[in-house]
Amino acid sequence: MVTTPPHSPQPTQVTNTSPPPPPKIHADATNFSPNLTKPEAYQQLLDEVEGLCYEQRNWVCNLSNTSSLLWHLYRSLPAPASNVNWAGFYVYDHTSAPENPRLILGPFQGKVACQIINFGRGVCGTAAATQTTQLVPNVEKFPGHIACDSSSRSEIVVPIIVEGKGVVGIIDIDCTVENGFDEVDKENLEKLADFIAKSSDWP
Repeated sequence: MVTTPPHSPQPTQVTNTSPPPPPKIHADATNFSPNLTKPEAYQQLLDEVEGLCYEQRNWVCNLSNTSSLLWHLYRSLPAPASNVNWAGFYVYDHTSAPENPRLILGPFQGKVACQIINFGRGVCGTAAATQTTQLVPNVEKFPGHIACDSSSRSEIVVPIIVEGKGVVGIIDIDCTVENGFDEVDKENLEKLADFIAKSSDWP
C-alpha cells in the first residue's frame, strides 16, 4: 500500500493593492507661501536645499537648484526683497594664476552678468579676497563697484569657504533699491553658504 504524503499548502501571496507613493516633484520646492515672514521663508529655503542636495554632491547641480530657490524666495516676499534683480553664484576660476585669483560666473537667475571678476575687485571680489560677507546698502558708495547691471542699488555677497581649499565661490544677490538687505539676509545666507560648502564636491 502506497501512502500519499499530506498536501502541503502553498503560502498565500499577498498582493499590495496600495498605489505607489507619488514621485517627489522638484518644482514644488520653489513654492513659497506669500504669508511667510522672511525668517520663515529662509528656513524653508534651507530645508529645501538640504533635500535637493541629498545624495547629490555635484556642485553645478546644487548651485543651479539653489539659485532658483533664492530667486523664487525673494519673489514671494514684500519689498524690498521682491526688488531683487539677480541671485546666483560666482565660483573660483581654476584657470587663473595663483598670484591673480579670479571668480568666474556660475549658475544664476536674472539678467546676463559679468563673466570674470578678480579677487579684491568690486563687492564680489572683496568678499572673496577678505573671506567676509559684504552687506552693501548703496553700491554707488562702494569703492570699485562693478556695475554689471546699472539698475542695481544694493547688494549682499557671501563667501563659500571650504576647509583646506579656501574660497570656492560666492553667493551674490542684487537689489534695485537701496538698503535691500539686512542682518536676517546675512545670517541666513551665511548658513546657506556653509551648507553648500559641505554638501558639494568642489574642484
